[in-house]
Amino acid sequence: MRSRLFRRPNAKIGAALIAVMLIAAVFGVMYTPYDPIINNLHLRLVAPSGQHWLGTDEWGRDVFSRLLNGASISVFVSFSTVLVSVAIGALVGALTGYFSGWPSRVVMLFIDALLAFPSLIMALGVIAVFGASSTGVIIALSLTYIPAVARVVRANVLSLREKEYVEASRVMGNAELYTMLRHALPNAVAPIIVLATALFGWALLAESALSFLGLGVPPPESSWGGMLADSRNYVSDAPWLAIAPGLAISLSLLGVNLFGDALRDEFDPHMKNLV
Repeated sequence: MRSRLFRRPNAKIGAALIAVMLIAAVFGVMYTPYDPIINNLHLRLVAPSGQHWLGTDEWGRDVFSRLLNGASISVFVSFSTVLVSVAIGALVGALTGYFSGWPSRVVMLFIDALLAFPSLIMALGVIAVFGASSTGVIIALSLTYIPAVARVVRANVLSLREKEYVEASRVMGNAELYTMLRHALPNAVAPIIVLATALFGWALLAESALSFLGLGVPPPESSWGGMLADSRNYVSDAPWLAIAPGLAISLSLLGVNLFGDALRDEFDPHMKNLV
């Protein structure tokens, strides 16, 4: 599947952009040319040069270093959000899809109620409780995306539980929970992978939006949305302050979406032979 997947142009471009984002995130943790937090007012709003590739901001901090540091924060928050959302959402969806009865219906009523709330408004409410921090953003976004994962997994498990191999497991005397975890849930992995890729892009955009509103990672830590927000007062005098994080967010989202489209096409039986 891997060789066929990477014959698709969107998979190649998407994987390349994602690789650049991940490399930037690794460098943001391990090494940056300058300290992304310490101020140096003598270098305030310096234009891009050989010494500062993307210039400096209003506090004299190197924009390239802050971009790398922001990549590590954005990737950590997005990946953690996807991990929590998929783990909890897949379990809830599998249980409610495999086991029928009033408990499943009550849980799905609660899930539907969560889906009725606009995601950003729900995230704002959760952050108001837990505070603006990486942990608060992860909890807020996870609660926002868990219902979507649960819905997708439940729909797949509802059809899978009627398959012959699931019935054969029951006839062999295996426990219902074992049958669900061993036979039903693993066969719903393909849509989960596609959805997880989309969730990563959604989480990346939502984290940037929350940081732009001042509700994400608090200063002086850097985040792409926070950098974009800080650049608003200097767009005419120092356009590089907006261009750098704006391009980082756009290209990262483009990479995730292209690769997600390739995965969807690969797992779709009507599309997988079109390369």
